[in-house]
Amino acid sequence: MKELVLGGTRSGKSGYAEAQALSLSVSRWVYVATAQAGDDEMAARIQHHREQRDARWQTVEAPQALGDCLCRLDAPDTCILVDCLTLWLSNCLGDEAQRWAEEREALLAAVDDSRATLIFVSNEVGSGIVPLGALSRRFADEAGRLHQALAERCDRVMLVVAGLPLTLKDKKS
Repeated sequence: MKELVLGGTRSGKSGYAEAQALSLSVSRWVYVATAQAGDDEMAARIQHHREQRDARWQTVEAPQALGDCLCRLDAPDTCILVDCLTLWLSNCLGDEAQRWAEEREALLAAVDDSRATLIFVSNEVGSGIVPLGALSRRFADEAGRLHQALAERCDRVMLVVAGLPLTLKDKKS
């Protein structure tokens, strides 16, 4: 099973995704964190997320090379939760354009080949105004393209707004 959980900042998407993961009957839960603590505020956010997770979670940090990370962790009877794709995108966009294309393709290939249950958390950024700067526009465009590619591959896609999960796609329905 593959699931994409989208939502805005502080929408409740991470909490929803973690609850979904822990409701599964698997023997291993892996939390893949993509954030990097570039300042004190981000370090506090990362610490808050760590404190919210209980001892069942194995935490792996993957600010880049996410596809490779998923391949290494892949196993049946495992749930891998990736939080968050837009932070990962930010980490990758600073590199040359070819690097992002390679990272994206590696991630999509890992998703296609995975035997684990995958849950991806990401910020929905396409509902606002068109950003003014070229890098900001590229970020929004690439996030939208990534979300579309993952939504196509995922069994379920959820949008979390104000803590309320809304089903966008569910192959079981």
